[in-house]
Amino acid sequence: MTTFRMPADEAEARAVQDALRTRVVLDEPGPPPGTGRVTGVDVAYDDERDVVVAAAVVLDAATLDVVAESTARGRVTFPYVPGLLAFREIPTVLAALEALPADPGLVVCDGYGRAHPRRFGLASHLGVLTGLPVIGVAKNPFTFRYREPGPERGDFSPLLDGDEEVGRALRTQHATKPVFVSVGHRTGLDNACAHTLALARDFRQPETTRRADALCRAALREAVA
Repeated sequence: MTTFRMPADEAEARAVQDALRTRVVLDEPGPPPGTGRVTGVDVAYDDERDVVVAAAVVLDAATLDVVAESTARGRVTFPYVPGLLAFREIPTVLAALEALPADPGLVVCDGYGRAHPRRFGLASHLGVLTGLPVIGVAKNPFTFRYREPGPERGDFSPLLDGDEEVGRALRTQHATKPVFVSVGHRTGLDNACAHTLALARDFRQPETTRRADALCRAALREAVA
């Protein structure tokens, strides 16, 4: 795992993104959906106390049963800047991943990978630093445009920046809002969407995200109590 160094300011953070982006691997398909392990990561903040808590939850990809979980607590040491949110989250997310007693397998972020202004969102950043296959599954399209996909589970449409497809709007449940899937590292877009559908059996969000969100919120409540 590559050592993370916090940039001094926004300009340095953008330079770090531009430099690390060249190390993103886009020509690997990634592990088959429904096999091995998948890990959800998420964070929760208490901005008044400058506290951030990250959670990592490992699931069996076939059964979606929890295999292992961990949390980590840190301080918010980088300001809120759209496009640079990874620098607020990555140190604590890395600590949560390192605390896991099991191999995480594929990692699913509640955020973006290639669907980012510099094509280097949290999922890409985390993948480069850890070497793990990572995808991003976000709740909104950030700054990009898309046509509404069909109403059925599995329907999708390209998430576009100009003519470039940076991800997909994917319908995971009938007539619900789509989620926005993008490649992070060492996984193709078709496979990322297949993983998302396999993990979103009953709800709009992947089970990895749902479990990690619940765990980090509970850990934050405990941390600030």
